[in-house]
Order: sequence, then structure tokens, then C-alpha cells
Amino acid sequence: MTDSAILLSPVQGWATHARDLTVLGVPLIGSNVASYAIHLTDVVMLGWYDIQALAAVTLATSLYFVVFLLGAGFGWAVMPMVASAVAKGDQTQARRVTRMGMWLSAAYGLACAIPMLWSEQFFLVIGQDPAIAALAHDYLAIAGWGLIPGLMAVVLRSFLAALERTAIVLWATIGAAIINAIFGYALIFGAFGLPELGLVGAAWAALVTTCLSGLIMLAYALRAFPDYRLAQRLWRPDPVALRQVFRLGAPIGLTSLAEGGMFSACAIMVGWIGAVPLAAHGIAMQLASGMFMFHLGISQAGTIRAGQAVGRRDEANLRRTGAAAIAVSGGFALLTVLIFFAFPQQLVGFFVAPDSPSRAALLQAGVALLLVAAVFQLLDAMQVVALGLLRGVQDTAVPMVLAAISYWLVGIPSGYLLGVHLGWGAPGIWLGLVIGLGLAASLLMARFWTRAVKVG
Repeated sequence: MTDSAILLSPVQGWATHARDLTVLGVPLIGSNVASYAIHLTDVVMLGWYDIQALAAVTLATSLYFVVFLLGAGFGWAVMPMVASAVAKGDQTQARRVTRMGMWLSAAYGLACAIPMLWSEQFFLVIGQDPAIAALAHDYLAIAGWGLIPGLMAVVLRSFLAALERTAIVLWATIGAAIINAIFGYALIFGAFGLPELGLVGAAWAALVTTCLSGLIMLAYALRAFPDYRLAQRLWRPDPVALRQVFRLGAPIGLTSLAEGGMFSACAIMVGWIGAVPLAAHGIAMQLASGMFMFHLGISQAGTIRAGQAVGRRDEANLRRTGAAAIAVSGGFALLTVLIFFAFPQQLVGFFVAPDSPSRAALLQAGVALLLVAAVFQLLDAMQVVALGLLRGVQDTAVPMVLAAISYWLVGIPSGYLLGVHLGWGAPGIWLGLVIGLGLAASLLMARFWTRAVKVG
């Protein structure tokens, strides 16, 4: 976006920003969908393999992604910092924050992968079924090591996206998704001469895929941007840049933890009800997460554009970027609501084998949850877009507090009250999500438009 955009009329300026934001966001959306597809294929195949395996992977990945989201804050912090540095013409700063983002991500990943070896005890303490807890542990003991390459890949993805090289991010993730689907199928069901490993096979496929994705993006970054010298003296500490990335990234990670933790807490509460509701929760969450990838991509594009505007101290384009992101994301959310209300049974049925003895129960439970998911689509879209814009202007500390209040002091207690205490079951727990996301969307949007939008 050039500075000439400021001279456009409000309507033309908004339309231009919406178009440019969508063009930048489409590869990011695609890469998010491909990342989602990696987990989705595991859920679908394990759902067809065994309902206990599906329930276990739902429980295991709930913990994994909470841990991952906290550590990914360091990688996501790199995106607005590099975007702002590049807008100022400061390659040195872009290199410094990227390197220290890799340092922080690798250290965090190692520190969290080791405790995954004792995850069974954790699941038992929080009241999960012993058989499901044991299977979930088997998955995490292998897939948990993917935290290190996975978090490093987030840093590289943010670096490349900030430089608007989003196509490689898309193709690397698509390639990883295809390999995961083939390798996962072979190891889960014992195809192509490989042993039938079930849930353990899915874990090995996830680990290999994560490593491959990170290596592809690293090779591209080194080849496409030699002037940034990312690998030069990578081992040398940079305390100033490390503190900058930590200061911006820690609140981002904690914000993501607050949201992801709310969803994981819901999975735990649903697990108290039984294996079928937990499996239905996993199915409905996969469908809602698939649609969420669009809003996440637009949010990330908004982060980049907002970061560039901050680097140029350009408030007019920042405001138009915010308006465009809200409009594009909101329009897709309304489309999602229509789809979920129109085809709930068909969507849920895709995840369950036609001859499964649990099919009828899963369909009934899954459809009820999907209808609630339709309600929170717009709210979820608005909160993630607001977070993306706030990250772009490097405002992360206050949003962290607002998110924690919304999700943990309001969302989770509401879900427990409605679903467990009042006996509404899994749909009541999900209504707590609606309440928490609604409050977060309102508070974060107000924060952006009343305070963080001021860059002059």
C-alpha cells in the first residue's frame, strides 16, 4: 500500500484496503487451512479407526495446543516487529528480532516437550478416563517433540509473512499436509507395507510433518533473503533484541493461552460427561476451527498492514486497514453461520464411519454443538481480528488482561455453571464460550478504536 492511498475518498480507500488485505491474507488463510488440515486428517482417520483413539487425540491435542500457543507468542511477535522495521528500512533490526525469536522458541519448546513424557499422570489428576489418558499420553510422548520445530517454524513464517512472501508459507504447509495425510494413513491403518500403529502412527506422522515444514521455510528464507543473514552468528546472544521480543511476545502467548485454555477447559469438562460427548466436541471443534482459519489469516494480514502503518506513522491507512479487516472477516462469518445451520448433520457425519455403533449418538451430540458453534462464529472472528490489529501496533499487554478476564473469569465459569452445575451438558459448556468470546470481542475492539489506533 502506498502513501497515495491517503488521498482516496473514504469509500475508495476502504475498498482498496479490503482488496489488498484479502490478497495478502489469502495465502495466509490457505496456509492456516493446510495447518488445520494436518490435524483434521488425523481426527478423521482416527475417528474411522476407533472412537477411543478419537477421544484420546482430542484430549492430547487440547493440551498440546495450549502449550504450543503460549510459546508461539514469541514467533508471532516477530511479524509486526519485522514489518515495522522493514517499513523503516532497518534490516538489522529485522534480523535481530528474528534470531532472538528463534532462540526463545527453541528454549521454550525444549522445556515443554520433556514434561509431555508424564502427561498420563496429568490427565488422571484432572479426572479423565484412565484408558483415554493412557492413549493420550502415548500420542504426546512422540508428537510432543514437535514443539521445538513447530515453534521455530512460527518464527520463520512470521518473518516471511512480514516481508509479504506468503506464497512459500502456503506451499510449504500444503506439502506438509499432503505428506501427513499419506504417512498418517499408512501408519494408522498399516498401509503400503508399514505396520498398523493406530494413534501412535498419527503421532509419528505429525512429528515428521512438523520438522519437514520448518526445514522448508528455513531453506527458503536463507536462499531468498541472503542480505538479512539470518544464520550468521546465530549462536551469539543479543540481550536487547531478546528482551524486545520477550516483552511483546510473552503477552501474545499468554493471550493465546487464555483463549486456547478456555477451549481446552471446555474439552476437560466435556470429558467428565463421557467419551461420546468428548468425541462430538472434537468433531464440532474441528469444523469451527476450519472456518476460524479464514479469520486468523485476515487477522495476520491485518497485523502486517498495521505494523507497516506504525513504521510509517500513518494513522489514516491504519484506520482503513482496521475497517477493511472487520468487514471482510465479518462477511465470511455470516456465511459460516448459514452453512452450519443449513448442513449440521452432513458436516458432523463426515467424521464418523457409516457402520459405527456410536454414529447415532455422535450425530445427535455433534449437531447440537455445531449449532452453538454457529452462534459464536461472528464473535470469534471479531476478537481475533481485533487481536491481530492490536499486535500490529505492538499493543499486547492490556489486550492480554482483557482476554484473561473475558475467557477465564467469565467464559469458563459460565460454561461450568450452564453445562455442569445446571446440567445442560456439552451445549451448556459451549454457551460459556459464546459469552466469553462476546465479551472479549467487545473489549478488544474498543481498545483498538479508542486507543491503539493512535500512531501519530
